[in-house]
Amino acid sequence: MRISKQEYARRRKALMSQMEPGSIAILPAAPVHARNRDTEYPYRQDSDFQYLTGFPEPEAVMALIPGREHGEYVLFCREKDVERELWDGYRAGQTGAVADYGADDAFPIADIDDILPGLIEGRERVYYALGANHEFDMQLTGWIQAIRSKTRLGAEPPKEFVALDHLLHDMRLYKSAAEVRVMQAAADISAEAHVRAMQACRPGMYEYQLEAELQYTFMRHGSRAPAYSSIVAAGVNACILHYTENTAQIRDGDLVLIDAGCELDCYASDITRTFPANGRFSPEQRAIYDLVLRAQAAAFEAIGPGRTWNEAHDATVRVITEGLVELGLLAGDPEELIASGGYRPFYMHRAGHWLGMDVHDVGEYRVGGEWRVLEPGMVMTVEPGIYIAPDNQQVAARWRGIGIRIEDDVLVTRDGHQILTGKVPREADEIEALMAAARTAASVPA
Repeated sequence: MRISKQEYARRRKALMSQMEPGSIAILPAAPVHARNRDTEYPYRQDSDFQYLTGFPEPEAVMALIPGREHGEYVLFCREKDVERELWDGYRAGQTGAVADYGADDAFPIADIDDILPGLIEGRERVYYALGANHEFDMQLTGWIQAIRSKTRLGAEPPKEFVALDHLLHDMRLYKSAAEVRVMQAAADISAEAHVRAMQACRPGMYEYQLEAELQYTFMRHGSRAPAYSSIVAAGVNACILHYTENTAQIRDGDLVLIDAGCELDCYASDITRTFPANGRFSPEQRAIYDLVLRAQAAAFEAIGPGRTWNEAHDATVRVITEGLVELGLLAGDPEELIASGGYRPFYMHRAGHWLGMDVHDVGEYRVGGEWRVLEPGMVMTVEPGIYIAPDNQQVAARWRGIGIRIEDDVLVTRDGHQILTGKVPREADEIEALMAAARTAASVPA
């Protein structure tokens, strides 16, 4: 584990310090999902559960009980089972839950109906994320109803449910030094994968062949999966924001937009680069590319402690709108086009999102109705783009079908910001030089 047992313990302590006296927090692990009749999707732990426990197994439930005499952190998990482990892999069991994952007390998950209601009884409040896991919602409400049915016998049911995710997601927004190290490692792996894809790309290949280069690099460095479905979009496919078919053949003259990042120890990276399949931007491609790059640079300048979340987005809107007017793709006064949203047919998404254990990570963007103020430890993406639809009759044909996005991961620091994904070329000249060098190397006989 790259996150230490001590850090998980600090997180639990921090959460319990925000809970009201006489309360309990309950959080189930992610369920297993069937892929088809006899197989399951690769298991990935629920991010909130992982954040507090580091426990990687399904069929587990965490309870945090501040002030409990016999230990505040209780974990229900599967028992050791030699026969099942032969088929499905090792289990920590109750001994491992305590020794390896820091639980104060651990019980078999099969005994949860007998034990957890007793831990809930007498507690004033239950901190729980209602609606996140319907099956467990029903199980928990069943326990509460059972306690309520015994009030005449002196049972004391909880009086209030409190949203656990509200407290927990605000904690997750601020990354520790250990989290930043993991995210930097994920960013470095993803950066190498993007460079490899640029070097490997040739007209005539298929999008999925570049996806294979990405996946190979991810797994070669210990990432077990992408953080999200990789986008490898050639030509007009780059104008589809969430294109994931990755089946088209790459043609000479196409741009290739790759939006991909690995997940490492449940932390995401997220990078987008756009490059010419043949190694050289056309004049129109270069003009749009340089405009998007200027917009990203303006966003970087707007990121730092004390700045607000929306400043980076506003900076990209201004640069892109003014640039589209200069190129003749938009007509009118830039200020009026910004106010009316006239740029949106070309730039229809936000400039970024929080990044962490989820690629679109948790955390409010507004607080008290105002854009959130950036603080050290927050990690965000910066991803402006311009997409000129192939059927856009309002522009000259030479511009149609160009889709460009450039995305990097940025950490807010005490002094400003740090770009975590800077090991992938961004400048058009750098990209062309990298691709030319790869082609030269490939043509030299061994």
